[in-house]
Amino acid sequence: MKNYFEIFSRKKAKRVLSFDGGGVRAIAGVVFLKQLEVATGKSIFDLFDMFIGTSAGGMNALLIAVEKMNASELHEFWSRENILSSMSASWENRTSFLHTRPKYDGIGKTDTLKKYLSDASMGEAHKPIMTLSYDVENRSPTLLSSINTPEISAVSAAMATSAAPIYYPTSEIEDGTWHIDGGIVSNNPSLIGYVEAMKHFKTDNVKVLSIGAGIDREKIDGPASKKWGALGWLRNDVIGIMLEQNMDHEIAEGLMKEKYLRINSSTEKVNKKLDDSSEINLERIHLMGMEWWSEFGDSTIKFVNS
Repeated sequence: MKNYFEIFSRKKAKRVLSFDGGGVRAIAGVVFLKQLEVATGKSIFDLFDMFIGTSAGGMNALLIAVEKMNASELHEFWSRENILSSMSASWENRTSFLHTRPKYDGIGKTDTLKKYLSDASMGEAHKPIMTLSYDVENRSPTLLSSINTPEISAVSAAMATSAAPIYYPTSEIEDGTWHIDGGIVSNNPSLIGYVEAMKHFKTDNVKVLSIGAGIDREKIDGPASKKWGALGWLRNDVIGIMLEQNMDHEIAEGLMKEKYLRINSSTEKVNKKLDDSSEINLERIHLMGMEWWSEFGDSTIKFVNS
């Protein structure tokens, strides 16, 4: 009997929940997951075996794995009050000429994260958690995780993975290394989660639910872009362009096939900027999440139940 249950356990698919980066647009995925919890009667924490995320998505993954947050609690974390607090800026940052300093100082974001994650380390996560960042001094992608870097604090991991250049300062973690946003490497970390889950759980029976943050389909003026220098590209969202590359999705879809389900769409009326916290934009992000549920809800229920 024991051997039967061991074999059954090995055959059961391990589920990974992967979150893209996307600033405030990451809220759409949280809205979608709230509907999934209602439909299944289970929390996101209970539905998945491993969590991975980049940037704002990394913050979502940490809050679920470390604090066992359900989607409703995660939505509360993304309240407009918390968003505005996270976008604090010193006088020097606010008066920076030609973007010579980060837009925000990171102090408010640190304080907000500490309210929820406290002093927890990654090793205290209740399920495997991974966040992607980029070590600037060693010029190397870094995967901070509850498995390989358990001593790193959850707050440090969250700050490192979401230190988007131009928006936030480079972030130092406990081992003395300095990091920027993991979206520079891979904004959709699904493939990384897939490989790490196979290694950790010692099985190739792994499924990944990949939550996007909207894709900006607005046309860029090609002829005009010939004249853009640094400031011109900054004004035309060069960071957003880098984050929204779709190659990771195409490779993941080709490799994992039916073991991979991607939730994403065009941003439509949602502002492409990562930090638009206006009430109207947050409402549009909420609506985008609900539209995702209308489009992908049935397939997602089937995906997590199979």
